[in-house]
Amino acid sequence: MTQNLKRGSALRAFLGNEAAGGICLMAAAALALIVANGPLWDLYHHTLHAPTGPVLTEKLGPMTAHLWINDGLMAIFFLLVGLEIKREFVDGRLVTWEQRRLPFLAAAAGMAVPAILYLLVSSRAPGLANGWAIPAATDIAFAIGVLALLGKRAPTSLKLFLTTVAIVDDMGAVAIIAVAYTAEINTLALGAAAAVLAAMHVLGKSGVLKLWPYLILAACLWYAILLSGVHATIAGVLAAAMIPVVKTPGAPDAPHSPLHRLEHAIAPWVAFGIVPLFGFANAGVSLAGMGVDDILAPLPLGIAAGLFIGKQIGIFGAVWAAVRFGMASKLRGATWLQIYAVSMLCGIGFTMSLFIGALAFPGQPELIEEAKIGVLLGSLLSAITGYAILRFAPQASDRWQEEAAKQREIAVDGDVQHLEERG
Repeated sequence: MTQNLKRGSALRAFLGNEAAGGICLMAAAALALIVANGPLWDLYHHTLHAPTGPVLTEKLGPMTAHLWINDGLMAIFFLLVGLEIKREFVDGRLVTWEQRRLPFLAAAAGMAVPAILYLLVSSRAPGLANGWAIPAATDIAFAIGVLALLGKRAPTSLKLFLTTVAIVDDMGAVAIIAVAYTAEINTLALGAAAAVLAAMHVLGKSGVLKLWPYLILAACLWYAILLSGVHATIAGVLAAAMIPVVKTPGAPDAPHSPLHRLEHAIAPWVAFGIVPLFGFANAGVSLAGMGVDDILAPLPLGIAAGLFIGKQIGIFGAVWAAVRFGMASKLRGATWLQIYAVSMLCGIGFTMSLFIGALAFPGQPELIEEAKIGVLLGSLLSAITGYAILRFAPQASDRWQEEAAKQREIAVDGDVQHLEERG
């Protein structure tokens, strides 16, 4: 592993995993839809929701395969998300406020506009306001997977922009899950979680670089958070914040950096195992007997409109305004039409949107199924339209010069920090 870390670029490996993992996610979602609308539906539903035990909390009751995936394995997904966020803020493309400005503005507008649009559309029916955050999230794996299908027609600057915006978007989604979808708090369990976090912090300050003590404490943190009433997946992000990182600005990852070692170790498992499994377990929705009226119902229509229309308006509008008023520079090597298309790809909400949809309507399976329809529709429209525009959009005049420069920088330094400062 040491040699791999020395030779490879973290960013190249990350983009490669996300692209291939996104394609696997597409296949898993398609398979889920096929199974849910065929003779295996009963087996699919029973396998996911049959009690398997044990009872970890009274709130959840007996564990099921679906709960193990959504509350257990997805904590590892959120651990990777947290590691990516910390890496970018400490040793990546979000180190300075100048570098953070554009992705923060784009992500904030890309979350706010879809939420507002959802509330406007869904206000026709009562009891749907809690789903406002469903169209606010972007699925980085799915979106990067679509870009991968374009091959060299997608400039590297667009991939970097999409990745950075999606990472900032993930921060917002995590905060929403922790704050907006936590009904009751067990203060004793929350205190235990705080004690575990303090122990991880002490380990880091003491210079402990071995991973196993942090992983043991991370498992304890997961259970404490599960008991506290906050969604257990938040433990993944909190644990990631405590994993030490060895900074290597302008150079490849340090082979002894705990954060980089853990990120490299779990990224393939998340990309090719956990996320496709989550997609298969959550994307299955029966379309039998469904008509236009069902698709145009307030909940699915609000989600689809938020993802397909709200995301492109929010993100592209924020980028245009930031460049227009001198707050940021236009992406090098990309045209405005390509930037607009990538803003549209940010409307692929899949993984995180499905996850939030289940949290928004607990104990209301009918609404969760409607939310899935909206997520699938909005994500599909965003993917197809964004792909089509990028496929036929003319290239920028400076595309190939910038492409060569970025590829040289990526090969040496996964952070691409020098070029971002220059831009």
